[in-house]
Amino acid sequence: MPFEFQILDFIQQLHTPILDKLMIFVSSLGDKGVVWILLAAVLLVIPRTRKTGGIVVAALVLDIIFCNGLLKPLAARIRPYDVNSAVEVLVAKPKDFSFPSGHTASSFAAASALWFAKENWLWKPAFVLAALIALSRMYLYVHYPTDVLCGAILGILCGALAKKIYSHYN
Repeated sequence: MPFEFQILDFIQQLHTPILDKLMIFVSSLGDKGVVWILLAAVLLVIPRTRKTGGIVVAALVLDIIFCNGLLKPLAARIRPYDVNSAVEVLVAKPKDFSFPSGHTASSFAAASALWFAKENWLWKPAFVLAALIALSRMYLYVHYPTDVLCGAILGILCGALAKKIYSHYN
């Protein structure tokens, strides 16, 4: 755990007023998975991308089950700002547990679902946004690096499983 605070402390040295605003905005894109839910809705409306939209929805549902339903309560890891209260938190302090990062997991679930669905170009900006959201969670001191890493892995697994399940039934 000390190495995680070393990483978080290094990231804290990068703060600038402009970067603070940017990271708050980027992180907010992952709030409750709204950007990914909207993307899935758009994909579902367009006949050519309906299957991809279904895979994204399935990945997000799996993510909610595994991340928020199972792993967060099971791990019950307190957040870094609760351990090191000297750091000023720039966003409303989340009330749930830290592990794994839900923002990161849902972002990587949606992005990987796009990739597994072979959506020709959309997966690329989705992965960039997912990575930025993941970084923002550490920048804002609401997640440890392992929360983010495991959230990304969980999200990718949810994307892969969603593709497998969707292909089996369609």
